Amino acid sequence: MKKRVLSQIMTVAMVFSLCACSKGGGETTTSVTTSETTVSEPTQTEAQIPELEGYKLLWNDEFDGDKMDESKWSYDPHEPGWTNNELQEYTTSTDNVFVKDGNMVLKAIKTKKDGKTYYTSGKIKGQNKSDFMYGKVVVSAKVPEGQGLWPAIWMMPTDEAHYGQWPKCGEIDIMESLGNDTTKSYSTIHYGEPHAEQQGTITKTGADSFSAKFHEYSVEWEPGEMRFYTDNELVLTVNDWFTAVQGEDDKPYPAPFDQTFYLQMNLAVGGDWPGNPNASTDFSKAEFLIDYVRVYQKPSYDTNVKKPEKPFREALPDGNFIRNGKFEETEDLTDDVDWKFLLFNGGEGEAQIKDGAIVITSTNCGTEEYSVQLVHPDLPMRKGHKYKVTFDIKADAKRNCVVCVSAPNAGWIRYLKDTAIWLSPEWQTFEFEFLMKDKDDNNGRLEFNMGKLGYTDTIYITNVRVEEIPAE
Repeated sequence: MKKRVLSQIMTVAMVFSLCACSKGGGETTTSVTTSETTVSEPTQTEAQIPELEGYKLLWNDEFDGDKMDESKWSYDPHEPGWTNNELQEYTTSTDNVFVKDGNMVLKAIKTKKDGKTYYTSGKIKGQNKSDFMYGKVVVSAKVPEGQGLWPAIWMMPTDEAHYGQWPKCGEIDIMESLGNDTTKSYSTIHYGEPHAEQQGTITKTGADSFSAKFHEYSVEWEPGEMRFYTDNELVLTVNDWFTAVQGEDDKPYPAPFDQTFYLQMNLAVGGDWPGNPNASTDFSKAEFLIDYVRVYQKPSYDTNVKKPEKPFREALPDGNFIRNGKFEETEDLTDDVDWKFLLFNGGEGEAQIKDGAIVITSTNCGTEEYSVQLVHPDLPMRKGHKYKVTFDIKADAKRNCVVCVSAPNAGWIRYLKDTAIWLSPEWQTFEFEFLMKDKDDNNGRLEFNMGKLGYTDTIYITNVRVEEIPAE
């Protein structure tokens, strides 16, 4: 990365003015103005920040100084286990948070405390210093490799209690990556009660991986829609969130994302998602590098938005919501359309459609039930409706498999609970019924989970149906 030497200093006082205005026809907009007090000419660095059509630069940090700019950022210390069962202590030490070579560096350190392994790391936040509502956030960063490392660029509301504690308050995750697989990056929003989420992923391998070079992550946050990008490639679009107190009506849309948020960045160690470090984790290289942060904003935003109606898939003429349930057609098992075969956490294997069935061959069952997984998304699940799942299945030898209907966008709750079934070399027909008791969901997902329990015998599945039946 090439960084320019600061030859001049600019002091900026930012004032965010949010005012509701009425336009013709009753349409409401939110106007945002920024006033700046400049004591010298713009620096060379700031003069070279790219302009974005339709946006004005609201604030930025190029990390060209020799320490953190505390007019924009604060240290955010927390004890180990503060959230997600993470291992690190977030400190105010410049060993964990420092500016070097034009980058903000968040460094994880493995040390000893009371004779036991102890981890410290860095987290910074802009709360009550650089908060804003609506805009485009652009961050260039390079993530570290290593089992148990978990870098993140994310946003939380200034007043977390406004709609209630997490997840009711909302959360915007611009980028997360796991050190054990830095070929993937995740963009996610969390919201609602019950907890709901929507997530997009992008993959870059080899010399383009997220640990091999800097990448640019961004979100365009507007009153009725968010769009996430990596290197200007669209990763996720969301516009149908909600929030509520359990058992009550939803708050007016676009809550909870209609309030000021602040940006934060951290490097976690361990936790529920990445798992803990192991002997392979090289802490001499455990540095999360942020090259720049730039926040842009449009002159005004139309806040007169309505939540879009959910598109619910129609059943096939025979009443089946599953497409290609008899596997009479070949299809791409790696895309997000209809059937998809997935591997996680050490799972190894492959799937193919052959002779009117899908055949799953495993060579390693991995560490989780979902390590070897076959799924079918986009199933319409409506509250108060009853559904039946049926399928034929066999295996080369006696083994088990776990079946469920899950909710990827609603905190992975189960509409059909995880159900273990025993397979044999003879075809068996299984049938399950369940009553949908939760909020309407147009993205229920049928899952066949074949990992974790030590079995790698080949499985064959056909005649899969999910259909609505009369409720009692």
